[in-house]
Amino acid sequence: MGMPLIGVSTYLESETRWGAWTLPAVLLPDGYRRLVQAAGGIAALLPPDSPDRAAAAVERLDGLVIAGGPDVDPERYGAERDPRTGPPAHERDAWELALIDAALAAGTPLLAICRGMQLLNVALGGTLVQHLDGHAGRPGVFGTHPVVPVPGTRYAGIVPEETGVPVFHHQALDRLGRGLVVGARAADGTVESVELPGGPWVLGVQWHPEMGDDLRVMQGLVRAAAPVAS
Repeated sequence: MGMPLIGVSTYLESETRWGAWTLPAVLLPDGYRRLVQAAGGIAALLPPDSPDRAAAAVERLDGLVIAGGPDVDPERYGAERDPRTGPPAHERDAWELALIDAALAAGTPLLAICRGMQLLNVALGGTLVQHLDGHAGRPGVFGTHPVVPVPGTRYAGIVPEETGVPVFHHQALDRLGRGLVVGARAADGTVESVELPGGPWVLGVQWHPEMGDDLRVMQGLVRAAAPVAS
């Protein structure tokens, strides 16, 4: 059985500097690539594209990761913008929502990380809390806090114990999207993981597994994707 091909969505930055160059760029923190590879997958970066190409992209993949990043535009879930919500990323929102829709339609295993989990919730009709405190370190530094699995969920089957996770976010899930159930919570009750039970492998985590050394969540995705790659 071959190693599954795991697509990972990317950032789109208007100005990025390397060497002598300052240019627009698509990029991804290296932790995502390393996590996919360490878990036994082959990582393929998915830069923003026209949403009508999302199904064709997902068709070529064995699994999909929607990466973390900027705040989701509140217009996507019918809310007024909170002053503390970051600037919109319209092109990325449109592309990643289309990727999520395509993965759900095709039954492609899906792992949604931080912003990705929030987009998964929005794609299924849910809403977001636009600001909360205590879930990030100082700017540019990841914090850590424990999450507690909900017994009987897919997440609890992967990580059965309370565990500390790397976090950096100021938004969270509010009303859950259609069919989603909570797989883990933080001590303050914040939803830290969601999943779609009983169907294709779909899991969202609010933290950043790519910034830690626990492979279990990504290994779960790779295992679910592996039969497709045979």
